[in-house]
Amino acid sequence: MSAFSNLVADRAAPRSFGLFIDGALQPATGRRMMPVIAPATGEVIAEVVEAEAADVDAASRAARRAFESDEWGGMALRARCRLVNRLADVMEAHLEELFALETLNNGRPIRETRAQIARVPDLFRYNASLAMARRDAVIPVEGDYHAFTNLLPVGVVANVTPFNHPLLIACRNIAPTLASGCTTVVKPSELTPLTTLRLAELFAEAGLPAGVLNVVTGYGAVAGKALSEHPGINKLVLTGGTESGRAAGSAAARNFASQTLELGGKTPVAVFADCDVDRAVSYAAFGAFVGAGQTCVCAARHLVQRPVYDEFVTKLAARAEAIRVGDPFEMSTQMGPVISARQRERVLGFVETGLAEGARLAAGGRIPEELGNSGGFFVRPTVFADVTPEMTIAREEVFGPFTVVIPFDTEEDALRIANDSPYGLAAAVHTGDVARAHRFARNVQAGIVWINDHHRVDAASPWGGVKLSGIGREFGEEAFNAYFTAKAVMVNTSGAPFDWYDPAALDARLN
Repeated sequence: MSAFSNLVADRAAPRSFGLFIDGALQPATGRRMMPVIAPATGEVIAEVVEAEAADVDAASRAARRAFESDEWGGMALRARCRLVNRLADVMEAHLEELFALETLNNGRPIRETRAQIARVPDLFRYNASLAMARRDAVIPVEGDYHAFTNLLPVGVVANVTPFNHPLLIACRNIAPTLASGCTTVVKPSELTPLTTLRLAELFAEAGLPAGVLNVVTGYGAVAGKALSEHPGINKLVLTGGTESGRAAGSAAARNFASQTLELGGKTPVAVFADCDVDRAVSYAAFGAFVGAGQTCVCAARHLVQRPVYDEFVTKLAARAEAIRVGDPFEMSTQMGPVISARQRERVLGFVETGLAEGARLAAGGRIPEELGNSGGFFVRPTVFADVTPEMTIAREEVFGPFTVVIPFDTEEDALRIANDSPYGLAAAVHTGDVARAHRFARNVQAGIVWINDHHRVDAASPWGGVKLSGIGREFGEEAFNAYFTAKAVMVNTSGAPFDWYDPAALDARLN
């Protein structure tokens, strides 16, 4: 049994974990450590190394050596794809352990964790399939030439991940990294590093060559900054807040690293009077409160047409009050804690802001009385009604179990309110009118749109935003192709003599 498994089984004594560099967990002895806290209890469950710039450099150099090695860089395509599929099998064989470790570390109910992480192994299988099917292009060009491209793996990928979906978000980039032949250094959130460290250990045991996958734990201001600006990085992938993305993206741009950034959001959900209101309310509760609302695509702004506005607010408030908040390891729990005391204070601060702005608190907005002494960071699902689009709670990302309801009259009103935001990650629309659904999907400013649904994800469907919600796409061929750089090759097939400086060659073609 691994030390990570022991951690779940016996939480009495926090364990210390080192960095994962060059194929092995490094000793933590004598290092500066930082605590890992279980958000459901507020207790320290582990300690991990607080990485410094020198650690990031060591991990980046290990990734570069692996990328250029015969063992990984010279591995045949089909052998690499077989290995990536084997990694998926190994992950699948350890899912129960990963479910428990992630629930312990980030506080999501075990039912949610199981539903999400169970699908992650298929990310590896999907990307391995893309790698197997990939073909270089032959390009028709003018003249006696044979032109084609070689798509080459971009190199070393920096992967900076958040706390809300630690394993899923890490793997949605680890999978194409490995399938493409790149190598990586992952910097997980300082709040939720445990499943990423365990995954690296499992993959090494399964035969992934040393240095291909490295994990450095630490704070964003030190380890994240050092990784983003490291000159050995060829691509930066980051999921986080818009300001974090701006800082990391600027640092990476100085070394001309390519970037994929999934950043903040304030998802609008348009609910038209012709929809099934009960169904829309069910999706509203799911979209707003799954993961304790700590998702970039959280259903944050419900725009509801006036004929069904009062009914929608009443029913959504009732659903929010009925959600069972508690111990994430209990199968009956429907919502766990937010990630930290600081995050809970942020949510409660927005409650005070909403009240001060004149919005009506329809549900939640408080710490559950029965959990007040638990030590955990619990807060009731919160619904504000009678909100106007210019209010702070309608514009700023809360990142907690918090949603607002805004009335509208016409389709044009709904689109205007939906698009009046600096963010553009996701949007949703609930309507029985097929034409209206497609009009809204076409005209709303978002990279992802759901019609009569919310938060539906598939490995084959691209994921990413517009405006301040980031650049690039994850999932799908769009993401996989971004792990390559194109080399153009042009072969002269004519055999004809050539002398540009021949005085008689006055009509020679320059290019």
